Amino acid sequence: MTQTHSKSREKAEIAFADAQSQFFARNSAVEELDSIVLAREEKTRRLREARLAKELNDREAATASLLAKRARTA
Repeated sequence: MTQTHSKSREKAEIAFADAQSQFFARNSAVEELDSIVLAREEKTRRLREARLAKELNDREAATASLLAKRARTA
């Protein structure tokens, strides 16, 4: 069953399909950018945690070294 539509309706449906495909393409691009942002934030969080753990370890090692020096000189 083929339906025949007027020329103006066919043009309107073509225009709507174009607009709809642009909408979905834009949503796809936004989703891709969102995933990139989330990945960057996760990587930043992991790097920050690693840096803070290293700094804590370095402080503890320096404190232990100073305590050991004091114990030898006292």
